[in-house]
Amino acid sequence: MELRVLRYFLAVAREESISGAAEYLHLTQPTLSRQLMDLEEELGKKLFTRGNRKVTLTEDGILFRKRASEIVELVEKTEREFHQAEEGIAGDICIGGGETDAMRLIAQVARELQCQHPNIRFHLHSGNAEDVTERLDKGLLDFGMLIEPADIKKYDYIRLPAQDTWGVLLRKDHPLAARPALSPQDLLDQPLIISRQRMVRGDLAAWFQRDLERLNIVATYNLVYNAARMVEEGVGCALTLDKLINTTGESLLCFRPLEPAMKVGMDIVWKKYQVFSKAADRFLQILQDKFA
Repeated sequence: MELRVLRYFLAVAREESISGAAEYLHLTQPTLSRQLMDLEEELGKKLFTRGNRKVTLTEDGILFRKRASEIVELVEKTEREFHQAEEGIAGDICIGGGETDAMRLIAQVARELQCQHPNIRFHLHSGNAEDVTERLDKGLLDFGMLIEPADIKKYDYIRLPAQDTWGVLLRKDHPLAARPALSPQDLLDQPLIISRQRMVRGDLAAWFQRDLERLNIVATYNLVYNAARMVEEGVGCALTLDKLINTTGESLLCFRPLEPAMKVGMDIVWKKYQVFSKAADRFLQILQDKFA
């Protein structure tokens, strides 16, 4: 399986048209069609459903697009690192993480490094812990920001000097908004919007002292921005970390901490025995100087 053919496949998946992809790739349509048929034959799977106006991905094609994208992205990242190795400390640092105010600490390190080496660029990927660790394991990220609790046994890590507070995001006109903090009893009958992350759900179940299935859960989320829109429209109250959604000024929303308090720490992690680019290695040195 050649990298060139993976790029052909991704172009067709993006354009949803063999003719459109052929034009983009500067190939003839028969040549591109032949390459795709050879790829399907090599895999033993049908990747496309060919219609009159467009081609669509089959279920196998959707999975293959994900894998092909990861392969091409990793190859391009590797090529950049080798080109940058000839240019001193420059290039790309890829960081993934969930939504947390502790990202300010990473931004401070990034700013310090940028002042020393202005040709370094940062690429941020937002996602939950499962998404971030998957990309970290595949080499698509250099570093990951994980909110505790997290499974960090297979990583090297630095615990950051920061904590986030769990609470409830709700409308300012909600009856519970008048309270300074909210207890499990306050929320038992409320429509709730909660995180899909397995470890987070375990901590919430411990705080409620009951199985989450016994609560009135009306929606789940992996990143809280869209959940906040659901709260604004009155779908439910979202259990989330503080400082992620603006609740000042004309915002319809407010944040109330949980009582008893539920606080979580932050770790920045990287693969054990990781071989870093010069840029990523310098970034890690500053992290260790500041926080280790």
